[in-house]
Amino acid sequence: MVSRRGFLKGGGLALFGVGLIGGIPGFIAEAAAREKITRLYKKKKILVCIFQRGAMDGLMAVSPFTDTYFQAARPSLFMQHDALTDLDGRFGLHPALAPFLPVFQDKRLAIVHGIGSPNNTRSHFDAQDYMESGTPFDKGTPSGWLNRAVGLLGHDGLTPFSAVSLTSAMPRCLYGDNPALAIGNLQDFAIQMRGNPAATNLAAKSFEDLYDQTAAGLLKSTGQESFEAMKMLQKTDTRNYKPSGNAVYPNSALGNSLKQIAQLIKMDVGLEIAFTECSGWDTHFGQGTTQGVFARSATDLASAIMAFWTDLDAFQDDVTVMTMTEFGRTVHQNGTGGTDHGRASCNFILGNDVEGGMVHGDVKPLAQENLEDGRDLQVTTDFRSVFSNVADAHLSIAGDSVLFPGWTGDKAKVMQIFS
Repeated sequence: MVSRRGFLKGGGLALFGVGLIGGIPGFIAEAAAREKITRLYKKKKILVCIFQRGAMDGLMAVSPFTDTYFQAARPSLFMQHDALTDLDGRFGLHPALAPFLPVFQDKRLAIVHGIGSPNNTRSHFDAQDYMESGTPFDKGTPSGWLNRAVGLLGHDGLTPFSAVSLTSAMPRCLYGDNPALAIGNLQDFAIQMRGNPAATNLAAKSFEDLYDQTAAGLLKSTGQESFEAMKMLQKTDTRNYKPSGNAVYPNSALGNSLKQIAQLIKMDVGLEIAFTECSGWDTHFGQGTTQGVFARSATDLASAIMAFWTDLDAFQDDVTVMTMTEFGRTVHQNGTGGTDHGRASCNFILGNDVEGGMVHGDVKPLAQENLEDGRDLQVTTDFRSVFSNVADAHLSIAGDSVLFPGWTGDKAKVMQIFS
């Protein structure tokens, strides 16, 4: 028996992919023609998560520019007040992140500083695994927190596009029993079938055989919705998509994936959780200030997110965007003009129901006695308190014991509707 998840990752992924290049296969087209589609997708709230892999330097992204200890710790990386955008008299936004300023001033962008994991590992792999599983002291958790969020939504089986990752492989946070898709590129969706014998065999069978095989899977319970979503993708010219509001996405992996997420949102295929990622945040050397490795990555992040936000236009009320990164960087710069693996960082939350226009969190003066292990920004906000607040308030889900097993902390208050 093919499980729903197995079908989506194998045969199901191939099935929907075939319809994007070269037309819909005959057996599916005939079945779709026989189906009378009566259900229209209702407008849903959508959470878009962006993982900044490599550990972003939150102290450079949002700098405590009045802190003399910080200035002394970074003789060549410290940025003076006039190089930053003053947010509140204490924190300044890196110039590469300046596109965020209008939505921050409009109270639609919140920043949480001092956020991180209670597990003090400085291993990229382990820290990412803990953050994506949502269980920072248990490596054996089989599911990811976003996959568990899909289950808490209570819409299992309504659409194969409830949770979509615009990545070449399924991210850890979407592992689990609830349906999820990983799509590297909408235009090349069919390529996912190549080299997958199981998927090829499924696609080669008659529709009736395929339908019977998946009795406990996607098609039997959701044939109408699946066909409708497939037809929407097949009919849409994703390659020649024109963003709204003259939005210009950067020609980068992040820009391209956010542009495709915007397309899925506008196609109304039932998307509720979207995921993507960007790299380049592991700034051990040549970090730079207004120019350099960090500035390039920050420029891409801010320009991609703001192009996405502009493109959403009338859909903005339905969408919240949240960034995350596995940990931060050391307070002191190293000997090669960079920073090493640290502890706390910051994240950005954008949406019309966000408590924006402020820097949330507790960041103490960066004197030696206030640093974790004498070197790092302390983690004063558990990532789970923020993630649960955003997911619960925006997606209207409840069940923190399921979303983050073993966690009993208080939720942050970064949303206008406190969960």
